[in-house]
Amino acid sequence: MLGYVTIGANDLDRAVTFYDPAMEALGFKRKFKDGGWAGYGPEKGDADFMLCAPHNGEPATWGNGVMVALKAPSREAVDGFHAAGVKAGGKDEGAPGVRGEGTWYGAYLRDLEGNKICAYHKG
Repeated sequence: MLGYVTIGANDLDRAVTFYDPAMEALGFKRKFKDGGWAGYGPEKGDADFMLCAPHNGEPATWGNGVMVALKAPSREAVDGFHAAGVKAGGKDEGAPGVRGEGTWYGAYLRDLEGNKICAYHKG
């Protein structure tokens, strides 16, 4: 159903220092960084997760109640995402663990702008 996700970044160079290692742990790569945008996606596929400054010229801020959840290929990838994100300056918002009555495994972080990002694996 979703086409892509865009997250606001006040300093793109700073933002990629968080997203490069966190996304790599999930098996995603930075596909480009150009013209004020950076995009991430699978090795063989399009960039579906974008970073850029807000179009209206106002500072990027997090949305209260807004969260982006990224599918991970394994529990180990969730662990790697969380560890890489914290190491890159992100804030722990929920350590890796079983959630949803044992139906899935997830971890939560705040990126450098305060956006809430989840990585999860079902199964």
